[in-house]
Amino acid sequence: MDGMIAAGGLKQHLIDPEICIRCNTCEATCPIEAITHDDNNYVVQAETCNGCMACVPPCPTGAIDNWFQVNAPFSLDDQFSWQELPPKPAEAPASDDDAPDAMDEEAAALIADAHSGAGGKARAPLSASKPKVNLFNRANPAIARVTGNIRVTKSGTSSDVHHIILDFGALTFPVLEGQSIGIVPPGNDANGRPHTMRLYSISSPREGEKTGANNLALTVKRVAEPREDGTTFHGIASNYVCDLKVGDMVNVVGPFGATFLMPDDPDADILMICTGTGSAPFRGFTERRRRAGTVAKGRLHLFFGARTPEELPYFGPLQKVSAALMDQHLCYSRVPGVAKEYVQDRMRARAADLAALLRKPATHIYVCGLKGLEAGVESALTEIASTAGLDWPTLRAEMREAGRWHVETY
Repeated sequence: MDGMIAAGGLKQHLIDPEICIRCNTCEATCPIEAITHDDNNYVVQAETCNGCMACVPPCPTGAIDNWFQVNAPFSLDDQFSWQELPPKPAEAPASDDDAPDAMDEEAAALIADAHSGAGGKARAPLSASKPKVNLFNRANPAIARVTGNIRVTKSGTSSDVHHIILDFGALTFPVLEGQSIGIVPPGNDANGRPHTMRLYSISSPREGEKTGANNLALTVKRVAEPREDGTTFHGIASNYVCDLKVGDMVNVVGPFGATFLMPDDPDADILMICTGTGSAPFRGFTERRRRAGTVAKGRLHLFFGARTPEELPYFGPLQKVSAALMDQHLCYSRVPGVAKEYVQDRMRARAADLAALLRKPATHIYVCGLKGLEAGVESALTEIASTAGLDWPTLRAEMREAGRWHVETY
């Protein structure tokens, strides 16, 4: 099929550049190579896309799920130049004789399935500040200087996580809690092409790692995984970042992300569920609230999973966070002699407290970490809501619409 042709012209598949976090999931997932990118945006080639929907469920933000009825498709040059989607044209009403074809029915079913889970079309909290996005791209990166590189897991463990501080000097690089930046490792891959950009969540508040400083922090885990042949795979970007030295200069792209943002409402309760480096944005949330002091009346609630205390990033600093600011639950699955506990297990143990949060109209929920985290969290929230007389799928849809439900997993 030459594109998604429907009554009234072309149903064109577009990616929202404001919400897209440039994670490359869509391009890697597309079975017919209909998605491509340049230094600015990820885009869909209208003449190639057949509407198979393979790219929709894996997208962590819902940026991929946009469909415009157009008489003539937007060109690639149009899409590459966008900072946000253009206004959506009004669709002509279908006549009674216009029945959807089989492809449209299949697409509708896939959309419904993609949105029935934890993901779906993400929306920013109603009270969140307006983020700046896509200020710098690969062709015109921001240059930052490394001013700190600290290991934040215990030395000797298999989890080698680093806290990286990047200073932008006199360059304006505004960010909000929950946004991400891209880092481009120098050099080329085995095919002679420049390495692809890697995305990292910002782990500092908007005022900087230090109040008033023009810097930000990242939480990065070194990837070193054994292969079946006995060799070890070393992640290009993660090892590059973790090996950075103070004084090194780094190419930075972004910032990205317009939905996984912290509400500016001081009365909002924020439930944060994470594993490993998924804690990065929540460190930014916590620092933002800590600096607000008594101004913030809402509480933070953290459910943080790791194999052991030694492998949990920021374990030491977490012990110093005031209980009045944050109710924290650190869950471990590999402590010798102790039963395995995952975040969903602790959530069930605190069902009464979480049910009370679900009833509050100012509660925001954020889930960040490994992809496998989603199913366990969904199951726990379904059970907890049921015990409180709530239907979780209905409540989740309401929360997503209000910008109070967010999932970013990888």
